[in-house]
Amino acid sequence: MPHPRRTPPAAVAGALAAVLAVSPAPAAPPAEPTATGNTWSADITVVDADDVGVRWTGAGLRLADTAGRSAAQRRQTAGGMLVTAPHPLATPANRVRADVDATPGTGGAVEVAARGWRSGAWTEWRSVSAEAVFDQPVTRVQIRVALTAERPSAAPTVRAVRLVADSVAAVTAATPGLTYRVYATREGLVGGTTANGHVIVSRDHFVALPSARGLAPKNTGDYTVRVCTTTRSRCEYAPVWDIGPWNTRDDYWNPGGVREMWKDLPQGRPEAQAAYQSGYNGGRDQFGRVVGSPAGIDLADGTFWDGLLLTDNAWVDVAYLWTGTGTRGRIGSGPLNIRSGPSTSNPVVGLAATYANVPIECSVTGQSVSGPYRTTSQWNRLASGHFVSHAYVSGVTGTIAAC
Repeated sequence: MPHPRRTPPAAVAGALAAVLAVSPAPAAPPAEPTATGNTWSADITVVDADDVGVRWTGAGLRLADTAGRSAAQRRQTAGGMLVTAPHPLATPANRVRADVDATPGTGGAVEVAARGWRSGAWTEWRSVSAEAVFDQPVTRVQIRVALTAERPSAAPTVRAVRLVADSVAAVTAATPGLTYRVYATREGLVGGTTANGHVIVSRDHFVALPSARGLAPKNTGDYTVRVCTTTRSRCEYAPVWDIGPWNTRDDYWNPGGVREMWKDLPQGRPEAQAAYQSGYNGGRDQFGRVVGSPAGIDLADGTFWDGLLLTDNAWVDVAYLWTGTGTRGRIGSGPLNIRSGPSTSNPVVGLAATYANVPIECSVTGQSVSGPYRTTSQWNRLASGHFVSHAYVSGVTGTIAAC
């Protein structure tokens, strides 16, 4: 439900978020280069203009020296990113796997992602924490290494990234759907009632979007989003149970021909963001209120604090999962830890709320787990490259193929 914003944010995003927002990436050369093999080591020793916040020390890739950061910046999570030169493949391939030699450090994280060149354009970046599978064969591969650390003294080190590209049988992939970067604010309002009748509890797990078109009925995940930090170090899958912030008829994820209001705005641009940043609609929302932040999504406290580990309002990447395709499964008991691999010994990379409908790419065999539905060693790889135990998943629509 619409409600006034508490206070405008003091800062919109950090330096790393700004870099990731523009997604720096060198264009592919027009001529097809000479192929050099489908097994290679990424050159992470060269730090150049499309990299930020990292340095090569001789012992490994690390975050850049933080001595010059202000006291306020030193209290924030530090981050950096390196993008390698594109690597030509000897044989087109649709799968990339990585062996990463790294020390994540206490409270730190390393994420390696790949993208491929095909049909005259780059694919989206895909995490290779397990493997990246593209919808069609690619002829060259580019690697991105992102480092984050809660404390510079415990920063991660990446010594080597070794890669193999090959091909696997095509599977109807589960896709997350439309994804946009929007500004997130914390909803709070514990004890209040959401637009679908849910009474908000402490550390709750849901989100609000400014349109009833994406509102899930109470205790369902018919409309679920995947919301991630801009570094993708944390994500949460959460149902849409409220309407807001600011507007109530702004389905900004839809194209202009479908969008209920503000049809002249670009797809993916919330009206509140356009009003706040550019004075659109006189800087006001649909109710005539002066917009005090560019917010396009509200996060319940548990999603905000526990799922994403946010301490202040921030830009996030939101996938509107009902716009995607492929197999889905419902989380039966949450918030459930999502992990970087098929075992409880793998790091937790976020949460999946109860009732969330998650996109399942495929399954692997991992640690046996007992949950509300079964005891099983099956782990489902989500479309983000994250894993959840099948012991906690029900209501599967479609077929879960082996990875």
